[in-house]
Amino acid sequence: MGLDWRKSIVSVDQFTPESIAEIFQLADKAPHAPKVLAGKILTNLFYEPSTRTSSSFHAAMSKLGGDVIPINEVHYSSVSKGETLEDTVRTLACYSDVIVLRHGSDDATERAVSVSEVPIINAGNGRGEHPTQALLDLYSIYCEHGRLDNLTVTLMGDLKNGRTVHSLSKLLRMYDCKVQFVSPASLSIPKKYLHPGDRVYNELGDAITNTDVLYITRIQEERFFRPMEVDISYMVTSSDMGRAKSDMVLLHPLPRVGEIPEEIDSDPRAAYFRQVKYGLYLRMALLLEILILPEMLDRT
Repeated sequence: MGLDWRKSIVSVDQFTPESIAEIFQLADKAPHAPKVLAGKILTNLFYEPSTRTSSSFHAAMSKLGGDVIPINEVHYSSVSKGETLEDTVRTLACYSDVIVLRHGSDDATERAVSVSEVPIINAGNGRGEHPTQALLDLYSIYCEHGRLDNLTVTLMGDLKNGRTVHSLSKLLRMYDCKVQFVSPASLSIPKKYLHPGDRVYNELGDAITNTDVLYITRIQEERFFRPMEVDISYMVTSSDMGRAKSDMVLLHPLPRVGEIPEEIDSDPRAAYFRQVKYGLYLRMALLLEILILPEMLDRT
């Protein structure tokens, strides 16, 4: 993708293993980063509900010394008066140094980038992508396993509508990983994300026995055009964990809605709350790269 990711983050296609390694190195140092973003303003512009992503960016900016304009209930804003996304972005860009955007339309980020004078970060666009979530998921795998190659990663759940798995599956292709998909047939991964050699299952079954990372997503009923029933078997059980590798890592972008019983939380392989902390550091690293590095380069 031609757009420099430091100018705006639209898709994981903008990244390379080299740029990802640079971001991960900075994320490793993020817990001890000074408040170098003092005087900078981030706007969280969320047209869809969010707890973790909006809070994570808010916390990341605050820990680095910056300020945040939180707009998490867009329907109470001028949008209710008919204002377009483009006009909203143009306006908020006047107040901000970076805008984090979540929107229900697949092309929302591209539309925002086309009119914004400040960087736009895609925080989830429709059924499209969620690049910063995928980056933090990849960083979580790296932190838990210490590597990104020679792993078998199984993605399970709503693979049709789950934008997190769309982005993560793309990133995994950059490494020597085997990818497996587990879902109901009606919610299978779109063909454009499949590669030769991928394994596709309708149930977890024996797929878990060779899995190094099990990544589970919830069934996203809010994206269904009509109500549908999904077999509750698309959850991980204590029995499944008993057949899994002793060093397998269990991840979930959260929120969970029955896919992982609370009894599994005490299993040391359950890494989804550690994943949240990794996500904070990863987003701190992205903000540093986007808001500080360009200024440093301008001075050279």
